[in-house]
Amino acid sequence: MEAVQRRRITVRGVVQGVGFRPYVYTRATGLGLAGHVTNTPEGVVAEVEGSAEAVLRFCERLAADAPPLAVVDAVDHWAVPVAGGSGFTIVASRTGGPARTLVSPDVATCADCLAELADPADRRHRHPFITCTHCGPRFTIVTGLPYDRAHTTMARFPMCPDCAREYADPADRRFHAQPVACPACGPRLRLLSGRPPREVTGVDPVAGARRMLAEGAVLAVKGLGGYHLACDASHADAVAELRRRKDRGDKPFALMARELADVERLAVVGPEERSLLTGAVRPIVLLRRRRGATGVTGVAEAVAPGGPDLGVMLPYTPVHHLLLGLPGDPEGPRLLVMTSGNLSGEPIVTDDTEALERLAGLADAWLTHDRPIHVPCDDSVVRVCGGERLTVRRSRGYAPLPVTLPVEVPASLAVGGDLKNAFCLGEGRRAWLSAHIGDMDDLATRYAFEGAQRQLESVTGVRPALIAADRHPGYRSGRWAREHADGRPLVLVQHHHAHVASAMAEHGLDGGRRVIGVAFDGTGYGDDGAVWGGEVLLADYAGFSRFAHLGYVPLPGGDAAVQRPYRMALSHLRAAGLDRDPDLPCTAACPPDELRVLERQLERGLNCVPTSSMGRLFDAVSSLAGIRHLAGYEAQAAIELEAAALEAGTGYGDGYAFGLRRPAAGGSGPVVADPAPVLAAVVADVRAGTARPVIAARFHAGVAALVGTLCGLARDRHDLDTVALTGGVFANTLLSAACADDLRGRGFTVLRHHRVPPNDGGLALGQLVVAGTAGAARATDHPQQGEAHVPRGTRQSA
Repeated sequence: MEAVQRRRITVRGVVQGVGFRPYVYTRATGLGLAGHVTNTPEGVVAEVEGSAEAVLRFCERLAADAPPLAVVDAVDHWAVPVAGGSGFTIVASRTGGPARTLVSPDVATCADCLAELADPADRRHRHPFITCTHCGPRFTIVTGLPYDRAHTTMARFPMCPDCAREYADPADRRFHAQPVACPACGPRLRLLSGRPPREVTGVDPVAGARRMLAEGAVLAVKGLGGYHLACDASHADAVAELRRRKDRGDKPFALMARELADVERLAVVGPEERSLLTGAVRPIVLLRRRRGATGVTGVAEAVAPGGPDLGVMLPYTPVHHLLLGLPGDPEGPRLLVMTSGNLSGEPIVTDDTEALERLAGLADAWLTHDRPIHVPCDDSVVRVCGGERLTVRRSRGYAPLPVTLPVEVPASLAVGGDLKNAFCLGEGRRAWLSAHIGDMDDLATRYAFEGAQRQLESVTGVRPALIAADRHPGYRSGRWAREHADGRPLVLVQHHHAHVASAMAEHGLDGGRRVIGVAFDGTGYGDDGAVWGGEVLLADYAGFSRFAHLGYVPLPGGDAAVQRPYRMALSHLRAAGLDRDPDLPCTAACPPDELRVLERQLERGLNCVPTSSMGRLFDAVSSLAGIRHLAGYEAQAAIELEAAALEAGTGYGDGYAFGLRRPAAGGSGPVVADPAPVLAAVVADVRAGTARPVIAARFHAGVAALVGTLCGLARDRHDLDTVALTGGVFANTLLSAACADDLRGRGFTVLRHHRVPPNDGGLALGQLVVAGTAGAARATDHPQQGEAHVPRGTRQSA
């Protein structure tokens, strides 16, 4: 008789909320094994008993054959005493102990659920909350671990007998699917309208909402991680009104399209973009728009005025699918503006009462429901660069999946920066980036930061003993870190060092060898008190040296220079010794009174912090070339400069050349890249009547050539051959691709961001690894209190 064995198995990773226990049940019963499986804060724990061969087969491919949404980090198993008995069961989850399992992100509605949604014979036909083991809300409804219905916002909805039967049936797709519901027991959708808002009765909420959208109304629509503001994207008046109400400026709106064919009529969709649009995450994908894709057959011009891209996503919840129409539904809008439900600069609204108050001046009606959102989570934003994903905003669908670290870190919290804030928790070899928080200028955003930080600590089990923050003395995130240190060491990390470390960590570098870090952005507080942003650093996690930087010019007036790029153009012209003649576009754009004041300001150095910012140089060239003089949103001038460059094609000639000032023989100090020759060449081209796209293309080519030259010098002097391209400027895919191609042609290994944003949304990951590596040796128990006088413009980022 074959010997009987019993083994206990612990599976760690994203194994709760993804159908792992049903998978274990099916696998065990198929092999004739007895035992049980349960969720615990540590992960999924099972015991199996049976023949040695069957137990071995169970353990061998447990990870390899796991459900599609599972991410298995580790499987440990060991022998335990034989217990006897027969049958295999899913037992009640165990609570207590530190959380060590991973919560799944929210997942777009699967094909099986969509088929049932559209099937008149199915009991969930048109049910707005249809879900199963393979799709639906996860992270945004979790209130605790282990992941069970009782620890989600679905706890208030007892299952009806039919749902309970499916939940308990191992052969059913909804076996132990925690958010399972149906029209008899699930959440209820409502349409509210009027002042004060009252429920619209006598009409199906979705049908009423679709009719209102077609008539030009703006609706607040409750989604997975917060409210959206929606309107018909082809209705010019509705789009313009939404833009006015949100005080949106020229910043593009995101779109939601009914199906992929609608997207392909508007924008260029390659295979990588198609995969992102139709996958399980369904982020906003930035696509190059087709010319003429506006008007009756496309979208209103006010959706993305003057922009080269359209940000588009496909429906990812049943409510979205219903709102855009199922096959056979009456005609309605096929393209909707879907923008975050908030005023510009505020966090996304999640609470229903708050939505009725804060969105009252923005929305005409509310399509809402009674399933609470526990975790705010904006839509993620991605684009494709060089055939690979470039994450611009990491949020819904990606958070809270951890980043595997190449080095061990103590339990730590990195608070990130002030713009595009996302914080990061880490311990051991894992780091958890939060969902997108927003800009820390707003008090409500700082409250959202605190709530998100508490929630992520609760589901990760990380209890930070170390805090990391940016060195900028005026950052609100840094002030929060000082005020909440509570005796814990606080490590202050230089901004661009954190950017480079973020790229290194994402690519799994252990820091044993330095990299050449090219960190280009709008700002970062420099060690000399200047505003850095055009940096070439030689860096590992332990420290960095400044090998090269863009030459300093005055940043006149802080925020004023960021919002009015012509000020940066005039500052650069003056620093280059060039006349600010009235025929130049930037001079003509500056009002005469302001020009006189600006001249005196630059002469006397009043409120003119020196800056080496590459982001501000992009702004300056954009204005000097006559492309963009006023920025209605962050990096608008640089974005439109990139768009112009794309129109030039390939026949634009040579790029503009920067000057290089190197240390004297035997001397020390960084190489300085002088932008003066570039400014002189742009002025000459402007006066010669050279087309704006050609000027823009020559500038991009010049910056790419500068990067290659500086990296070549760094290799020659320091024998380094790995380059990290990081910072917000490298969200510019034209520049990023040109730099990467040139560097690879020179024999470099090139690191570019894919899963973590190159902008300040990825800053906290770098802070975490630098601080965790440095430990308390670089900490200060009592960092400086209060805020030094730093012009607010130095807080801007490109």
